[in-house]
Formats: sequence, structure tokens, C-alpha cells
Amino acid sequence: MRATDQIGSTDTVREVVAARPKRADALRNYDKLIAAAREAFAEGGTSTSLEDIARRAQVGIGTLYRHFPSRQALLEAVYVDEVEALCRSAADFAELPPWDALVAWLHRFVAYMATKQALAQELLSYVDHEAALFQTCRVGLYAAGEPLLERAQQAGVVRADTNLTEVIQMVGGIAKIPSLEPAQVDHILGIALDGLRYPAANT
Repeated sequence: MRATDQIGSTDTVREVVAARPKRADALRNYDKLIAAAREAFAEGGTSTSLEDIARRAQVGIGTLYRHFPSRQALLEAVYVDEVEALCRSAADFAELPPWDALVAWLHRFVAYMATKQALAQELLSYVDHEAALFQTCRVGLYAAGEPLLERAQQAGVVRADTNLTEVIQMVGGIAKIPSLEPAQVDHILGIALDGLRYPAANT
């Protein structure tokens, strides 16, 4: 089963996916609104007004409300879109050597965390930690990341005494360090990932 199939397996997420327009012009506006919301939330936090998001997307506020009748609906759509993009990226990296593929996906995971933290925090105003939205997205992430980790372990380039839960906890902890420049995050992540490598044989 593909990660994106699993993401669509609960009612909440299925509703988000089903809400995507079928007509090309409406889909363009939908995608513009998602992109504008992602950008606005990254810059100003999730308290950014819906009017500002509509302006960024260069559409009227009425168009925004036709696609997203509530703030919660928009937050959920952006959250699902971010998770789906992260899951799809696993397939994009699959042609790389095992270690490079895993590292590329974990760097993408760090970028996802930057948006996810703000979105999840506001979504908790509407749903709880155990909501189907979060659980299903978590399943999708594991379905995308575990094959990359297992492939690297089978190739002997990643230590065998770990699992994706531990790796995500490590990488997620780095992504949550406050007030770090992106270059600092990359540097610390590189140090941590060196510890994930399988110990070199003694020569």
C-alpha cells in the first residue's frame, strides 16, 4: 500500500482529499490558496488572517470560503498537503543510493517539521492529539519512511539496532530547537546522522 493510500484511509482525511476540486480552474485556485496559506503560516504563524491568505493567492475572500468554509478546514488541508508531499518525496529519493535516499528524506522531514509545528498547534484548538487526522498522517509518514530506513539497514550503511520511531524522535528534536538558522539545523542534523551510520569495520 502506498503512503498516500494510507493517508486517505480515515473519514477526516478522506473529506480533505475529496474536497479538492475536479475542474482545472477551481483546482488552480485551490492550489494557490494552499500555497499562499503555507507561505503565510511559515512567515507569520497560523494566526494570519484568511483575508491576507486570499490576497496572497490573488483570489477573493469568497473564493477562499467556497473551498474552505472554516479556518479549521484550511488548516487541515494544508496539514494533509504537507504530509502528502513528504510521503511522495520518499518515492522521489528511492533511486538514490540507500544512505543518500534516507538522508535526503530526513532533511525533507526537517523542512516539513517547520510548518507542521505551527499547524498542529493551532489544529489542537479544534481536535485532540489522538484525532484521526493526526493518526492517519502518522501512519502515512511511517509507510513512506520505513522502507528507506530498512533498505539502508539491509545495505549495511545504517546501524541495525534502531527503528524509524527513534530516528524521527532524534530528527524531530533537532527540528524543534528554537532560534536556529537553517544552516545550524543542517549542521547539527549532519552530526546526528553520522551516529546513525553503521560502525565502520576495524582495519
